[in-house]
Amino acid sequence: MRRTPARRPTMKDIARRAGVSESAVSFALNDRPGVSAATRDRVRRVAEELGWQPSTAARALSGEGSATVGLVLARPARTLGVESFFLQLVSGVQEALAVRRLGLLFQVVEDLDAECAVYRRWWAERRVDGLLVVDPRDDDPRPALLDGLGLPAVVIGALDGVGEGPHGAISNLWADDTGGMASIVGHLYDLGHRRIVHIAGLPELAHTRRRIDSLRTEADRRALPDVVSVTTDYSDAQGAAATRRVLAAAHPPTAIVYDNDVMAVAGLAVAAERDVSVPRQLSIVAWDDSVLCRNTHPALTALARDTAGFGRRAAEQLIALLDGGPARRVRDVAPRLAARKSTAPPPLPHPARPEDVPDSPARRSE
Repeated sequence: MRRTPARRPTMKDIARRAGVSESAVSFALNDRPGVSAATRDRVRRVAEELGWQPSTAARALSGEGSATVGLVLARPARTLGVESFFLQLVSGVQEALAVRRLGLLFQVVEDLDAECAVYRRWWAERRVDGLLVVDPRDDDPRPALLDGLGLPAVVIGALDGVGEGPHGAISNLWADDTGGMASIVGHLYDLGHRRIVHIAGLPELAHTRRRIDSLRTEADRRALPDVVSVTTDYSDAQGAAATRRVLAAAHPPTAIVYDNDVMAVAGLAVAAERDVSVPRQLSIVAWDDSVLCRNTHPALTALARDTAGFGRRAAEQLIALLDGGPARRVRDVAPRLAARKSTAPPPLPHPARPEDVPDSPARRSE
């Protein structure tokens, strides 16, 4: 059963709790003369207790809304400047919002708790009419929070129960991560690769888990014991460090799958640093295609999709909710694998020379 959305505290609530008139509340909160210092302090204390925040738009004071959509990213800021996925996603979002003259309020925070705090503040301040929510997690607290606040939202990325369950004002737009990983493993397996490493993103994200699970399922189905996943923060630094570790192993992989383009390009640089030829000795696949993937040497095999279109469709789903439409769970177009020069059959084992085999005629004749 859907809970009743929380109600924002008003000046009337503050006046009732503080035992003063609404005009006195207005004077106190706007630091205008007309009330005593004691009354001013009491009003401000009550406002803080109730969680009251001033509206940031005159239209919101009249109940018309702020004509703004919010987007918060709880990601390390250093990973966003060079990653093309979010830039393309936001460009698609903005394209759809511009048609309806809706603004986009964007903020980067450190973690999930900070993200939830931003949502509460935006709700109290009437800053946004709806939200786009990215990076779903298992046991994600955000749908219940937004449902309780009564904020319409679209979760971008698969999250069980959203768009068809109890969250009546939250839609879900998702792409098939499981199928995407299956297509990558199939491509590498058909080329002859048996030792595959997946350098993944943040372990707490639901799509990271689905990719890891899909990799393990595909490996088990093909009886491949030497297939593993290594998690990172999506940055080029951690992608490069993970690449160095796996290439230094006693039995290094013949293929590496990276969860974004930035790490894949960093991995290509590490291979060059270690004189590992791509693709003759090592094949590389990037999860999201980009101009980076297409302009390296060799060009990187990548999982391609219309990321800007994905963002545009997410914004259109949110606009439909704002227009009073029902919550929906929509599966987006499946990504496709664009095979390029960074993948090829693995190197053949070096045949043993007769003189290296203890019981060979060449050794016995010595």
